[in-house]
Amino acid sequence: MIDQGTVDRVFESAQAQIVDVVSEFVSLRKRGINYIGNCPFHNEKTPSFTVSPHKGIYKCFGCGKGGNAVNFLMDVEQINYIEAIRHLGKKFNIHIEEVELSPEQQQVKDDRESMMAVSAFAQKYFTNTLHKSDEGRSVGLSYLRSRGFRDDIIEKFQLGYSPESRSALTDEALKNSFKVEFLEKTGLTIVRDTYKADRFRGRVIFPIHGISGKPTAFGGRVLKADAKTAKYLNSPESEIYHKSKILYGIYQAKQEITRKDRCFLVEGYTDVISFHQAGVFNVVASSGTALTVDQIRLIGRFTQNITIIYDGDPAGIKASLRGIDLVLEQGMNVKVLLLPEGEDPDSFSKNRNAEELEKYIAANEGDFIKFKTSLLLEDAKTDPVKRAQLLQDIVRTISVIPDNIIRSEYVKECSTLMGVEEPIIYAELSKKGKQSREEQYKAAYQQAPTPPPRQQTPASNFTSLNPYEVEEREIIRFMIKHGHFNLFEEEELGEGEENTTVGAFILAQFQEDELESANPLYKKIMELYEANYQNEDFDAPKFFAASMDKEVSQLTSDLISQEIELSKIHSRFGSKVTNEGDSVSWLVPKLVHELKLKKVKRFIEEQRAILKTAQEARDEEKLLNTMQMISKLQTIQTALSKELGGRTIL
Repeated sequence: MIDQGTVDRVFESAQAQIVDVVSEFVSLRKRGINYIGNCPFHNEKTPSFTVSPHKGIYKCFGCGKGGNAVNFLMDVEQINYIEAIRHLGKKFNIHIEEVELSPEQQQVKDDRESMMAVSAFAQKYFTNTLHKSDEGRSVGLSYLRSRGFRDDIIEKFQLGYSPESRSALTDEALKNSFKVEFLEKTGLTIVRDTYKADRFRGRVIFPIHGISGKPTAFGGRVLKADAKTAKYLNSPESEIYHKSKILYGIYQAKQEITRKDRCFLVEGYTDVISFHQAGVFNVVASSGTALTVDQIRLIGRFTQNITIIYDGDPAGIKASLRGIDLVLEQGMNVKVLLLPEGEDPDSFSKNRNAEELEKYIAANEGDFIKFKTSLLLEDAKTDPVKRAQLLQDIVRTISVIPDNIIRSEYVKECSTLMGVEEPIIYAELSKKGKQSREEQYKAAYQQAPTPPPRQQTPASNFTSLNPYEVEEREIIRFMIKHGHFNLFEEEELGEGEENTTVGAFILAQFQEDELESANPLYKKIMELYEANYQNEDFDAPKFFAASMDKEVSQLTSDLISQEIELSKIHSRFGSKVTNEGDSVSWLVPKLVHELKLKKVKRFIEEQRAILKTAQEARDEEKLLNTMQMISKLQTIQTALSKELGGRTIL
C-alpha cells in the first residue's frame, strides 16, 4: 500500500489538474468555468460530461458517472486505486512511498507490473535489434526501407525486429532477471515443457501501444515466403492486452483526432504508418480484427466523425459492413471512402502529401447508406426477392441510428435510391423497432427476474430498499460538504447557548432518535465521519473524496458537485439566500425533521396495519396497545409538522 501522505500529495495534484488528467482520454472544450466533452463511459452525441477544475471533479449528467481524477483514471483504464495513484504520481513527478501490501494484493500488483515491464523490455530489445544488429539491419531495416518508410517514422512507431534464433529474446530477458511465466503470459515466449521459443522470431515487429503510450502487445510480419506460416502474427489476449479494446496508432493519433475532429479508420499497421509519413496523423487501424463497440467508443472519446477507408476488394468490404452498422448504432457520423481498384491506404498514400491526401478524401468520401446500397444493389439487379432482401438490410442499418433527424434523412435517401415510398420504409422501421424491443426484453428477462436497473451512482442502487433515500442522501451531502460550518450565527443564539457544527448536529440527531440508514454506504460514511470529525485537521470533502473505497470517493464527488435547487426552496420559505452554505441554520434542521416526519408517518402506517389485524383477531390487549402507540406517534407527527410549518423541502 501507499502511505497516506503520498496519496494526499498525488490526489491534490490530480485534483488541481483534473482537466489535464481527463483530457488525455477525452476531448474537452471550455464552457464557462467548466469543461465539457463526450462521456467515455456511455454512448452520447450531445456532450453531457462535465469537468470542474474548481471543484476537482467530473460528472456525466447522462449516465450518472461522477468522481475525482483518481476515480476517472480507474474507470477509463480499468485499473485499481493503487495503480491509478502510481500512474498519477509518475505523471506529476511525485515519488511514491509504499507500505507493505497483503500477499494477495502484492501478487496482483507484481504480476501486472511484471507483464508491463517485460513488454517494455521486449519493445526496446526489438528496436535495438533492428538498428544495432547485423541481422536486424540487413533483414528488418532493409525490408522497412524497401517499403519506403523513413527512419523518423520507424522511430516514431518504435518498429523493431525479432531475430531468427529460436529463443533470442527469451534468453536475453532471462539474463535480465525477467521470469519466463511473464514472458509466457504476455505471449512473447511459447513454452512447451522444457521447450522455449520466441513467438515472433524472424519477423518485423510493430509494437501496439495503449492509449497512455506504453507497449502492451506486438504484431509481427514474417519476411520469408512460407505457405505454412501466417503472414501477420499478434500477441494473444492477456491481463494487459485486450485486442477488442485497443486500436493500432491511437496513442500517436489522439491529439490530432481531437484537433481535426475526425478520425480515419484503416485496416493494417502499414496503412497507419504510411498515412503518418504522408503527414496525416489522425488515423488508426483495427489491425485486421472485426470492429468492436469498445473500439468505436475509444474513437468517440476524441471525435464523433469517422471516415472508414477501404481498398478495392468488394468481398472484404461486404464482410466488414456489420462493423459499420455498429458505428452508426453508437451515434457516430460515418463516411466511407472506396479507394481505386488495386490500391490500399498504404500504397495510395505513398505518392501523396497530406494536402493531396486530405483533399482526395474530402472529395470522394460518401455517406454509408448510399455506399452500402450501391454496393449491394448491383448483386440484386432486377431480382425482386433480392431487392426486397436488400431493402430489409438497409432498413436494419437505418433502424440502429439513435438520432431521429439523421434517421429520417437516411429514409429519404433510401427511398430515392431504392425507388420505394417513404411510408413503406417507415413501416418496416416500426417493425424492426418492435422486434428489437422484444429481443431486449427477452434478454433482460433471461438474465434476471426483474428488468435491469438504469445506470446510477452506487448509493442510488439502494433507493428501492431505502424509503428515506432522498432525505438521507441530502443529509449526508450537507454533512460532508458543510459539516464544519457552525449551524447558527452568533446573533441567533440565546444567552448561554453554545453553537454546534452542522456535522455534530446531524450526528446528535441521529443518535438521539436511534436513526440508522438502510443504505450501507450512507451508514459507512456516517460512522467514518463520527470517528474523525473531532480531529483538528479533518477536512470532510477531501477525506471522503480521497478514500481508497471507490464507492465512498465516487459518491462524495457526486454529492459535492450538486446543489439543492435553492430557488424552489427559497420560494417556499421566502428566503433570499443565494449561497447554499448560508442556509444551513434553517435548511439542515428542516432536512433532519423532514426525515423524522417521513419515518413517523411510515411507523403510523405500520401500526394501522397491526391495528387492523388486531381488530380482525378481536385481540383487545393488542388493540389497546396499538392505539396508544398510534396516539403517541401522531403527537410526534404534529410537533414535527409544526417545526416544518406544514411544508417540506424535498
